[in-house]
Amino acid sequence: MLKTRIPPPVYALLSALTMWRLHLSFPVMQLWGAEWGRIGWVIGLAGLLLDGWSVVLFLQSRTTVNPMRPDRARHLVISGFYRFSRNPMYLGLLLQLSGWAVWLGSASPFAILPLFVGVLTEMQIKPEENMLTISFGDEYKEYGRHVHRWFGRKV
Repeated sequence: MLKTRIPPPVYALLSALTMWRLHLSFPVMQLWGAEWGRIGWVIGLAGLLLDGWSVVLFLQSRTTVNPMRPDRARHLVISGFYRFSRNPMYLGLLLQLSGWAVWLGSASPFAILPLFVGVLTEMQIKPEENMLTISFGDEYKEYGRHVHRWFGRKV
């Protein structure tokens, strides 16, 4: 079973709130002005679209989208962006947080991004991988040999 019962979007929301608080309390340095910060909206939108596309692929495969119940997965989804990331929904959340950091414009919010990746990897992704290995065996292991956890194809 999973180590935690906290859904990944809650981790993202807590991260976003922490980033905002850091920006207000400890802005460290302003990296760019508001006009450049608008690029953050584009990055965040890309993350939102990636999440939406990933959910659609799960629904088309008639398997669970619920990250708290990977044991209910009926099919292994490896098409679409899943050819490049074993976790595009979580990558989408990371892009949304990255866009938020860019929009805020100070350096301190960026410190939360690697923390988000580390916490989500330990508390959600690794337990999911264990469950998917139990459910799909060699098929999932083979997939994991070719596609990185966060992003990229393995050579």
